[in-house]
Amino acid sequence: MQIGTTRFGMVQIEMRDIVLFPSGLIGYEDSRHWVVLGDAENDAVAWLQCVAGPDLAMPVVSPRRFVPEYQLRVGQSQLEPLQLSEVDEAFVLSIMSKSEDGNLTLNLKAPIIVNLDRRLGRQVITTDDQPIQHYLTSVPSHLRKSA
Repeated sequence: MQIGTTRFGMVQIEMRDIVLFPSGLIGYEDSRHWVVLGDAENDAVAWLQCVAGPDLAMPVVSPRRFVPEYQLRVGQSQLEPLQLSEVDEAFVLSIMSKSEDGNLTLNLKAPIIVNLDRRLGRQVITTDDQPIQHYLTSVPSHLRKSA
């Protein structure tokens, strides 16, 4: 199947590539079908692209790539809808954005968790004192261009 995107043009995806977010994402509750697309210029970044919204794509990264000590702490009730049989089946992503001063930040407080086997995703709120914005320092210039 092909989907149209404003960032990538027409993209060929397989139905099995689509991740269902039954509750949507925070602020995008009606957008429930997403696909993760790689960034051709930067292997540290992927894009969470809404299947039905051509102009809705968010840069995402593995938080541990930039914050090695990051630990996800959420209540069990937040994980139940993902139907995980083991916690290590979860794939964790953080949304990257640019702050008003142009610096790149990661949202560590509201990560995205995906059960890759079942193609189910959910954005959760951590139960610890994670910062909402974690500033990335010493980020390569090619990464800054992607986000």
